[in-house]
Amino acid sequence: MKFKLFKDRKGKADQAKNNKFVKLAREIYVQARRGGPNPEANYGLKTAIASARAEQMPVDNIERAIKKATGAGDGVEYEEIMYEGYGPGGVAIMVKCLTDNRNRTAADVRAVFNKRGGNMGESGCVAYMFDHKGLLVIDREQFEVDEDTMMMQALEAGAEDIVVEEESFEILTPPFEFDKVKMALEAEGYEFASASVRWLPQNTIIVEGENAEKLQKMMDAFEDNDDVQDVYSNFEIIEN
Repeated sequence: MKFKLFKDRKGKADQAKNNKFVKLAREIYVQARRGGPNPEANYGLKTAIASARAEQMPVDNIERAIKKATGAGDGVEYEEIMYEGYGPGGVAIMVKCLTDNRNRTAADVRAVFNKRGGNMGESGCVAYMFDHKGLLVIDREQFEVDEDTMMMQALEAGAEDIVVEEESFEILTPPFEFDKVKMALEAEGYEFASASVRWLPQNTIIVEGENAEKLQKMMDAFEDNDDVQDVYSNFEIIEN
């Protein structure tokens, strides 16, 4: 029975990883189609590749997505859409999608909001509560470096700010400085637990009980949707 449970967990983890790679490949494809296959001349593609590498996506997958975008194509054109709305407890949620069918995706996203105690709003209804930033997370257990040294190295690399947490350093950058800061810190020998340009909440709301359960189910439902690339929210669940 223990082996079966382990297999079930491993299968779910492998599926989640595969889904993540599919979504990263789609982002790379869209950025390459939009601005060309050279990441040095295409900031969007450069950022998408950096995010894929941070998730240990194989180089072959990255190159395949770029080649597919610059080839004859498969007749599929994706567009990027950001849906906004509220979850249980008034939580603000932004859902980034890449879709080849706007009507299908809008209906699917709206259904997730409605079925989990939330509602989808108009464009801009919650975006003002977030800032667009590059975020680089370094695991403190992996690197023996004091706060002052980390702060100095990050700021010299061009970072905007650094948040010191118990288990990590969270380095914030302007979106267009993300790749430069990332490469500068990599040159210092750092690796990142995560690295991406994303929407970060200006303030967070603590949720618990039934609202926390509904929100977790909502996040899971969004993650399972192939059109959803990322979800940004301002809630925080305090684990006991």
